[in-house]
Amino acid sequence: MAIVWNYRIEMLNGLWWTVKLAATSAVLAFALAFVAGVARSSHSLWFNVPATIYVEFFRGTSALAQLFWLFYVLPFLGVDLSAFQCGVIGLGLCFSAYGAEVVRICIESVPRGQLEAAAALNLSRFQILRMVVMPEALIMMMPLLSNLLIELIKATSLVSLITIPDLTFQAKSVISKTYQSGAVLLVTLLIYLLISLVVSSSMRKLETHLSRGRSVSNGL
Repeated sequence: MAIVWNYRIEMLNGLWWTVKLAATSAVLAFALAFVAGVARSSHSLWFNVPATIYVEFFRGTSALAQLFWLFYVLPFLGVDLSAFQCGVIGLGLCFSAYGAEVVRICIESVPRGQLEAAAALNLSRFQILRMVVMPEALIMMMPLLSNLLIELIKATSLVSLITIPDLTFQAKSVISKTYQSGAVLLVTLLIYLLISLVVSSSMRKLETHLSRGRSVSNGL
């Protein structure tokens, strides 16, 4: 462990990059997931078909290949993005495709009776989606989105291959300098585990809060 302590600055810097990349990618992924998921659940072909193509493409291709394409191919097409931008966009697009399916499934799981009751009150489609469907579906989404967020955090290790000095990149750098991988990899694994536990706990608290609010509103 003395080796890890000696290189603590590098490891902390890598942790900062990992957290920053995961947070930024998650915001992009969840925003796109909600848009694509709602579009996928729409009966309009103008929304459903493009969203389906988007989801199937990014869900059916490798996240690593997407990162490499953004980082190595786009410059030849005249689009220059930083490594961090490539990482955020690549992970955001990839995981938004999985998130879109979560959103779609949860929206379609809302009891039909609630939709019919809302329609009987002469609510518009947007009002039904905002006031009835999304509050109910969001509670169902939380455990699935929590798992997806943890997968995204672990997938940030891929960005070390496009020169982003994240936690995995720094760990490999320390190993190449010291030729001692055991302690470095153990600490790296524990850091990823700690991040995942914090995220999981936070998402459970958010789920509890949303459920409590829903229960109160139903009681009224």
